[in-house]
Amino acid sequence: MKISDIQDLIDEEINPVLESHGGFISIKELDESNKILKLIMGGGCQGCASSKTTMINGVRGHIMEAFPEIIEIEDVTDHIAGENPYYANGDTDGNNNN
Repeated sequence: MKISDIQDLIDEEINPVLESHGGFISIKELDESNKILKLIMGGGCQGCASSKTTMINGVRGHIMEAFPEIIEIEDVTDHIAGENPYYANGDTDGNNNN
């Protein structure tokens, strides 16, 4: 498993879908010893109300199917810093109960 192979999968299979919403995903870090992949969501995905669902139901499954040696995928995006963040004022679960 090489980080370049994972990025190729993201660039070729995941980002084209996310681009339709103005978004993308990039790799921040691959912790090879613990088999944890840390991703950053950008563009329209940063701060989007559906970002968590996209990560869990779409991205995570797709990457882990292609690279079963990865045991965890973490979204390390600063969603509050987006242009129009859904998760404003520290509300990271979308329930507006800061």
